[in-house]
Amino acid sequence: MIDLYYWPTPNGHKVTIFLEETGLDYKIVPVNIGKGEQFTPEFLKISPNNRMPAMVDHNGPGGKPLALFESGAILIYLGEKTGKFLSTEPHAKYTTIQWVMFQMGGVGPMFGQRGHFMRAAPEKIPYAIERYTNESRRLLNVMEKRLGEAEYLAGDYSIADMATFPWVVGTRREPEQLESRPNFTRWLDAISERPAVKRGLAVMGDLPQQPLSEEARSILYGNKQFEKR
Repeated sequence: MIDLYYWPTPNGHKVTIFLEETGLDYKIVPVNIGKGEQFTPEFLKISPNNRMPAMVDHNGPGGKPLALFESGAILIYLGEKTGKFLSTEPHAKYTTIQWVMFQMGGVGPMFGQRGHFMRAAPEKIPYAIERYTNESRRLLNVMEKRLGEAEYLAGDYSIADMATFPWVVGTRREPEQLESRPNFTRWLDAISERPAVKRGLAVMGDLPQQPLSEEARSILYGNKQFEKR
């Protein structure tokens, strides 16, 4: 059994998609990041960077429990554990890992900062919005070129696609971005239609959508983030 410490965000969706694709037994342990539950001592023992998702595999290597944080590390571990969506053949394996790192180091941070400055920042800063919008679109262009060469980011459907898809699916709200990127659009459509992806995105998807409160804004982006723990 896997305990998944989770909140319905792009990084959380990466892991639920994998778990749904493979049918691994898992239990959701909600971590309400808007209420500051990521700062509890119990959670910090598992995720010292106070970020979700994190997980505890009660049947880890050697039959011993294993706790992991960082969504990319979790996907690589689960891919190796199950033998699914991460090839054991070296060339294919490291092709997949490089595209996971592309998401972790590029797509996640850049799309995240774009979203923050467009929707969550207390004031509009044109330079920041332009900077992260341009960088996000550059990354989409990298994906467009790659997906003109291969059906999926690493060739076959893999953890690289699971890592990246939740961060870029919102591009559907910008049809002009899709019109100029047919390969990316084809990939987006193919993954969207996978039943396990739909189930993974639906985990805790019934939470009511509410505007960001000042309390949540303070917890997520204010000084609490920077306290020494």
